[in-house]
Amino acid sequence: MPKDAPLPAAPSGAQQPAEAFDMVFHCQLAHGSPTKQIRDFTNVKQLYEAIAKAFGLSTGDILYCTLNTHKVDMTRLLGGQIGLDDFLFAHVKGQSKPVKVVKDGPALGLTISDNGAGYAFIKKIRDDSIMSRVNDVNVGDHISNINGTDLTGCRHFEVARMLKEIPIGSEFTLTVVEPKKAFDEVAGMKPRGQASGTGEVKAGAGKKTLRMKRDGNAVVEDVPTDAVVEVVNKIDDLLENFVGIKDQELSTTIYDLAKASKEADLFAGQLDEQLADFEFPDDFVLDVFEMVHK
Repeated sequence: MPKDAPLPAAPSGAQQPAEAFDMVFHCQLAHGSPTKQIRDFTNVKQLYEAIAKAFGLSTGDILYCTLNTHKVDMTRLLGGQIGLDDFLFAHVKGQSKPVKVVKDGPALGLTISDNGAGYAFIKKIRDDSIMSRVNDVNVGDHISNINGTDLTGCRHFEVARMLKEIPIGSEFTLTVVEPKKAFDEVAGMKPRGQASGTGEVKAGAGKKTLRMKRDGNAVVEDVPTDAVVEVVNKIDDLLENFVGIKDQELSTTIYDLAKASKEADLFAGQLDEQLADFEFPDDFVLDVFEMVHK
């Protein structure tokens, strides 16, 4: 398949170009703000640009978005899909925190994700791990710097690889940036409620979803079936185990490629052509193919 060809369509429903819909999404800043309307975007970078313009911010101030909650909830993290009924909450840069870490074992216990626009952040800290014992590092923090190296523009797998390559027994400096907190969180008050009319809605609860694909195109498609979502989530878990990252849109793309391939060798070839930077191990390729085609 040529590199500039579109990725195979997901079998979860019919697709239509995003331009065929006049889509307007409602958005607040997660630490508190009036509600603004966001429109005219086809990828994550354009979404952040539209949010920044609406709120008078720099695009670089936005760390990531959550869907239907202002909390730092990684289960509600915006990936490559937004339900047409979803309410966006943008988390912006807060305090920067340099911390010293001693790598006294092979694994730090971090799972890394990124916002699709140049910022990697911590999606999970495993219990009883090296990082669980480090103060001032939390889920949702942006990893901005390792030993003086600016990580702006680095993908999640690149940051995970850098952390993995730090020698065991060495001390390193990790600089993280926490998302700006709402006043009630800083003061220890009872958390504020949801914005009027948004409620606690399951992400993608509408009948249609906007999918911002890795090739830069956006399509509106039917919400994936529960069976497809289950397989994509399992692929995401495999990504965490093999690569140390979580990425729902990447997992969906991998699902699409596996579903469109009749043999594991063809699937491996598609991964090498479309996603070569990730260097997926053979066990990952075989596990995914068997999972999709069982």
